[in-house]
Amino acid sequence: MHGTLYLCATPIGNLEDITLRVLRILKEVDLIAAEDTRRTQKLLNHYEIETPSTSYHEHNKQSKGQWLLEQLKAGKNIALVTDAGTPGISDPGADLVLLCYKENIPVTSLPGAVAGITGLILSGLSTKRFAFEGFLPSDNKKKKEILKFLSDETRTILLYEAPHRLRQTLKELSSVIDVKRKMTLARELTKKHEEIFRTTLGQAIDYYQEQEPRGEYVILIEGKSLKRLQKEEQQTWNTWSILEHMQFYLDQGISVKEAMKRVAKDRGVPKREVYATWHQI
Repeated sequence: MHGTLYLCATPIGNLEDITLRVLRILKEVDLIAAEDTRRTQKLLNHYEIETPSTSYHEHNKQSKGQWLLEQLKAGKNIALVTDAGTPGISDPGADLVLLCYKENIPVTSLPGAVAGITGLILSGLSTKRFAFEGFLPSDNKKKKEILKFLSDETRTILLYEAPHRLRQTLKELSSVIDVKRKMTLARELTKKHEEIFRTTLGQAIDYYQEQEPRGEYVILIEGKSLKRLQKEEQQTWNTWSILEHMQFYLDQGISVKEAMKRVAKDRGVPKREVYATWHQI
């Protein structure tokens, strides 16, 4: 019989933030796959866990992922842990889960700490709807595509960033987001020097020109006002002909009938006017 892959959430700072279930599983499994074995060993030593560990990270996920898969097929139970928090979020854990599903290997999750959610509920921003992007891509083309998408995001935006890249990331965000937009920077979460910095994007840029960024950051940005987005869209619509406006919706896969309804509503005109213009083609 195949073994089971256990996705084990570990503390993001405070070693007490670990569940009894995770501690039990870490002791019972045959092997622990860790993003950084040296970092994980500190946790294991603290709780006197002697289970052997092996590395599994972004740079060896292809070869080590296949090796771990063979161990699972042989009946071994494996616990997967990340440096901090829940594996599978902004780390290669998701790749191993997919490999397991393809081979019908059981996977289960042992929930616990997640830096993004911890930062979100401390941010003072809306928690009703949010968009998680994790770390922005290092590839400039892909990064620009995501930044463009985020410029019109109405949900609270949630990002991760390392201290040495924080200044550049804030600057790049300001190229597509109003510097007056509210934001919160959460760092050193659950640790002794935890800081929740509620500010604006512009003020954050100024602040970190003088202060050296320290610790891992969760960046949370207020979503664009829906009213403002609608106003900006209306300004765009005013430059379009009815046919161009129709094509905008048709390109999204919307039916002609539904597109007519939306165009009429956007422009504040009777639907028959849109219908007549469309059927003159």
